[in-house]
Amino acid sequence: MYIRELDLRDFRSWPELSLELSPGVTVLSGRNGHGKTNVVEAVYYSSVLKSHRVSADGPLIRAGAANARVSVTTVNEGRELTTHLLIKESGGNQAQINRTRLKSPREVLGVLRTVLFSPEDLRLVVGEPAERRRFLDDLAALRTPRLGGVKADYDKILRQRNALLRSSALNLRRGYDDPAGAAALSTLDAWDAQLAHAGAQVIAGRLSLLDDLAAPITESYAAVAPESRPAAAHYRSTVDDAVRTLLGEGTRDPEVIGAAMLTELGRRRAEEIERGTTLVGPHRDDLVLLLGEQPAKGYASHGETWSLALALHLAEYSLLAAEGSEPVLILDDVFAELDAARRQRLVHVAEGAEQVLITAAVGDDLPGNLHDVVSGRYSVVMEEGVSRIE
Repeated sequence: MYIRELDLRDFRSWPELSLELSPGVTVLSGRNGHGKTNVVEAVYYSSVLKSHRVSADGPLIRAGAANARVSVTTVNEGRELTTHLLIKESGGNQAQINRTRLKSPREVLGVLRTVLFSPEDLRLVVGEPAERRRFLDDLAALRTPRLGGVKADYDKILRQRNALLRSSALNLRRGYDDPAGAAALSTLDAWDAQLAHAGAQVIAGRLSLLDDLAAPITESYAAVAPESRPAAAHYRSTVDDAVRTLLGEGTRDPEVIGAAMLTELGRRRAEEIERGTTLVGPHRDDLVLLLGEQPAKGYASHGETWSLALALHLAEYSLLAAEGSEPVLILDDVFAELDAARRQRLVHVAEGAEQVLITAAVGDDLPGNLHDVVSGRYSVVMEEGVSRIE
């Protein structure tokens, strides 16, 4: 899979851009803040319908413009499709594939697959568990779209359950002997059943994903940082102890996980009522990253942190490529934070990809062995807030 053409209109700092691309490595270079990351952000947005830098679409639209447009022509095993996305600050976005108007922008998902590494991904290692959960959930939904729907259902149930815990705390404390208390507790029982059913599927999906992802994480880290301690990853859940009580070991069976989650919800009910929030479920779980015997968070050096965050995405790439067409690999300002040896190793890892898009602020950031595999190079400059290719 590769992108043959990218066209932008009023996307961030680009009033317009038409870029012809080819398989191999393409480098976008330019000073920081001149708009090169905006280009790969547009590519990534057309793949997953969200930005890796902001949570809302408004900042993607150039100042003074009514909307932004991103068009990408993707070639996949000889078949060519062009997706068009019209991004609005308010109201629903619009999408087309070739000349066909789509009912929902989500119908473009799967036409282009990308794997992106950017400086923001350091949060996968040093950030809060929510960052790592999001990484697992996004990849799980990409491989199995049904899991994306299950996660959305779980989030909705969780919000409703938390609202009940907050709004009916007094009644919940009265117990089943009080009519108002019994009504509130019966409602909580119903939410518990729904939460456990959806939550078990989320946890089972994450565990199954990590079964496939763990070895590629270790291998990718060793390829980029062979002199470092070995990397590993495992899943830590709020229902681990309850599962082991039921089975004496771990499981990927949603029914067993659901039963364990109900048990744990019952055990911690008084605490949840007191605190007014749900303390059990996949929203409290974490992907634990290790270097040797120590957790990477708090113990990894700066170089190790960058290498491990990169390894997560290289493992993601390896997994997706093994299951279908190779995704487009995007490396946004990666080389600036890696030492010379790790830069060269990364090039060796990336040069096997069908298409790689790289951004770099200065030429010195690029390793010497990259020049032999570059198929295209563009310089990005900005004048009066407007980006252009020089």
